[in-house]
Amino acid sequence: MIPGAAEHDLDLSITDDALERLLSVDDEAVDPPAELTYAKNAFFPLTTACRYTCTYCTFYDPPGEASLMAPTEIRETARRGAAAGCTEALFTFGDDPDDRYDDIHAQLAAWGHDSIHEYLREAAAIALEEGLLPHANPGDQTPAQMETVADLMASMGVMLETTASVEAHAGPRGKSPGQRLATIRTAGELSIPFTTGILVGIGETARDRAESLLAIRELHERYGHVQEVIVQPVADNERWRGGSPDLATLRRTVAMARTALPDAVAVQVPPNLAPLRDLVDAGVDDLGGVSPVTTDHVNPDYAWPEVDELRAVADAAGVPLRERLPVYERFLPTEGVSNEWVPEPIGRALRSDTPAGRRYRSVLDGHPFVEDVA
Repeated sequence: MIPGAAEHDLDLSITDDALERLLSVDDEAVDPPAELTYAKNAFFPLTTACRYTCTYCTFYDPPGEASLMAPTEIRETARRGAAAGCTEALFTFGDDPDDRYDDIHAQLAAWGHDSIHEYLREAAAIALEEGLLPHANPGDQTPAQMETVADLMASMGVMLETTASVEAHAGPRGKSPGQRLATIRTAGELSIPFTTGILVGIGETARDRAESLLAIRELHERYGHVQEVIVQPVADNERWRGGSPDLATLRRTVAMARTALPDAVAVQVPPNLAPLRDLVDAGVDDLGGVSPVTTDHVNPDYAWPEVDELRAVADAAGVPLRERLPVYERFLPTEGVSNEWVPEPIGRALRSDTPAGRRYRSVLDGHPFVEDVA
């Protein structure tokens, strides 16, 4: 039983036979991708407050040290991103700050917000005004929290990480796999194009990885909302000295992901954390997001590669490289400005006769360009 599954009323049906079949996958038997995709983003660390204290994470700050991005910072970063040809505003922050973060809650109140999700809504509106499509990773969310921001999001995400109980998640504020899966389910119920993924090397076993991938697949089969699954190796940093998984483990896990998931669901590896050239033929379809204007605030020790480096990876694999939007093309409406997957503000932005709208459509047409929108 997945920890927390009963508490969150999760009725997943992962059989031993399915696990054994996935564990038998050979990384040499996976078909190579027809193309590789990537996105250009501006990264917004909305807050470094987090109710969790995972031992591999350097992103969170303790109470008294955590910060909030100010609206002026959000607008300035969005303008720089749009001017550099980005299409995605990537909002990442620690899970809903708990009661220990008095300063964070006081600042939110001073800015007129009762919660971090209300502030995320303001931040998303700013990004849209400045020419970026919002994608947010707010961590575990209730249906009410997700509904607060869903109509201003091109897509959303949360890393499942693992279905196992691992020491890296231990302690009084540890993550619950059941709660993470419930968040993924909520996104499906609300018809939100969604990104999730697993962490490799935090104390889980190969069987745990297989179970995690099958859990994601089952939820996607119910709702059709998962657009990509990230296979992310843990990496050494100031809080984690446990090392990274070896290449054989990564190749096998990527191959398991590609085998477990439908073809329409992309398998992504982070381009600054994984040996891309050695993984493409194991089942990678997507090279994630890179930014010409901001650093990876979650993994600051690991710089994002330039687009030319991604192109070299694709050339070495003998496949084309294509830029994409934060919402995958199969979710986009064919007529009008919205559908069940794309809320009206996002649909209007995609079809608008503005520099941003033309930039989005240029990416969809396969001819991305940079236009100064200042």
